[in-house]
Amino acid sequence: MSVARGAEQSFLAFDFGVRRVGVATGSVVLRQAQPLKSIAVEGDARFAAIAALIAEWQPDALVVGVPFHPDGAEHDNTHRARRFARQLHGRFRLPVHEVDERYTTTEARAAGAVDLDAASAALILEQFFRGIPSP
Repeated sequence: MSVARGAEQSFLAFDFGVRRVGVATGSVVLRQAQPLKSIAVEGDARFAAIAALIAEWQPDALVVGVPFHPDGAEHDNTHRARRFARQLHGRFRLPVHEVDERYTTTEARAAGAVDLDAASAALILEQFFRGIPSP
């Protein structure tokens, strides 16, 4: 993962789902994420909603959770999430980082999250922050 050192970079993170996409925001300096919302529309409307969030939050990069089976094997949603990541990069021309997001929904549910998808996106972003050096 390549993140500029010494910069206060901000991120939007996504927990991709076929029906909903959870969104969270956070910065490298605080290394904490805040759940924002879930987007429950598909196709162009989904990307229009994401474009509005990008315009509002002005992130330096995006993070997408990529699911795997417990044994690390890929499945259909692994490929869908990676395609979504490529689409984000192509549409918004921002760096996109992928993070293994196994168990984030389970963890969000155990924490009592009201919006599981947005809470999962926050967990994905915090996991990303743990994987990069401190500024």
